[in-house]
Amino acid sequence: MDGEQVGGGADPQRRGRRSRGASPWQRGWRGRGQGRWAVPPDGEDDTASGSARLPWPSTALVAVVVLAGSAFAARAQQDERASLDVFARVLLVAASGLLLWRLRYPVAVVFGAAAAVALYLGAGYPYGPVFLTVAVACFAAVASGHRRAAWTALGMLWAVHLLVAHWWYRWLPPDGDDPAPFGQELVVAGWAVAIVALAELVRSRREQWARERAERAQAARRRAGEERLRAGEERLRIARELHDVLAHSLSVINVQAGVGLALLDSDPEQARTALGAIRSASKEALGEVRQVLDALRAPGDAPRAPAPGLDRLPELVDQAARAGLTVDVSGRPPRLSPHTDLAAFRIVQEALTNVVRHSGSRHARVRLDASGTTLRLWIDDDGPATGADAGGSGNGLAGMRERAAALGGTIEAGPRPDGGFRVLAVLPATAGSDRGTREDR
Repeated sequence: MDGEQVGGGADPQRRGRRSRGASPWQRGWRGRGQGRWAVPPDGEDDTASGSARLPWPSTALVAVVVLAGSAFAARAQQDERASLDVFARVLLVAASGLLLWRLRYPVAVVFGAAAAVALYLGAGYPYGPVFLTVAVACFAAVASGHRRAAWTALGMLWAVHLLVAHWWYRWLPPDGDDPAPFGQELVVAGWAVAIVALAELVRSRREQWARERAERAQAARRRAGEERLRAGEERLRIARELHDVLAHSLSVINVQAGVGLALLDSDPEQARTALGAIRSASKEALGEVRQVLDALRAPGDAPRAPAPGLDRLPELVDQAARAGLTVDVSGRPPRLSPHTDLAAFRIVQEALTNVVRHSGSRHARVRLDASGTTLRLWIDDDGPATGADAGGSGNGLAGMRERAAALGGTIEAGPRPDGGFRVLAVLPATAGSDRGTREDR
């Protein structure tokens, strides 16, 4: 279906190429279920199919064997059966020629071949390889899924042979013919069962191979889907990392640049301090961005520096102080798994960045509480909002929620009843969850 039109607007050349790529057996399978008389599949008609798709070599070989073998059998049975005449040769050619269409019309061919052989036997012609045509037609019908048709055609042929050999022989040529022994009927019946059994074996093997191919294809699609999912998760993780690093550092740089510009003439020393803060923040941001990009270029290599965690809270406090924000920290960082430690650090970093960018308050509070297997983080400021609404659905809050959700935690963000804004993060404090491991990748 990829890239192909459906219906009458499809490119006939492309449809032809697709059909030529399928084997006759596959076309026989697709024809199954399109009607009892096996209308050609995929809308192909007989003239458009092309002679190259007909099984000419095998049909010609069967025809040669049948004609030559029947001539030899006629000489061996010349005193017992009628000699081969034009009608006999027409029946032999017809029974063999029908096999050209056995892959497209297996039901019609098996009944046609059985009828031609029944006429051949009824006319008293010699026994011989003529039964090979019915065997090949029956084999094709069973292999393409038409068991009932194959069994019915064989049953009809055997019934005709039974009637001719034990009842109709009195009125049919050759003259003076005697009834056939019943042991011969058992041989004929065994021959018919052997043909169908062999065809059933081939059909079952074909179905098994088809199932195995389908399972392999499904497994390959599943692996490709998992790889795409992992790649998408990795891209999302890197996007969050870059956003958190750049948003925080650029916010500090922006504030310090404003301070430097305002004090450049009146207080050059303070402006110099602001420029130093800009240099420090940009250097740290470049280092973290380089670490993220190195992980992207060589995802299998070990990181050159450890991922940040809550042990770096003092650095965040210093950066916020350089941006004019005083941060009070209460509670001691607990021992966390690496993925939870990173997520907690980034959530605090993003929350303080939002305070710097969007809040008129110059004071924020960070509180940590680890009880049992749960870590709670509160980041509060006293407001009011001065820029964009801090409770909006920007990338910062969305990234925090994604980090928490990946670990099985939650994020609550919104205005406080007494003014200001609060971010509350609830994260699992223990290592080993599958979702946390996936986030760590």
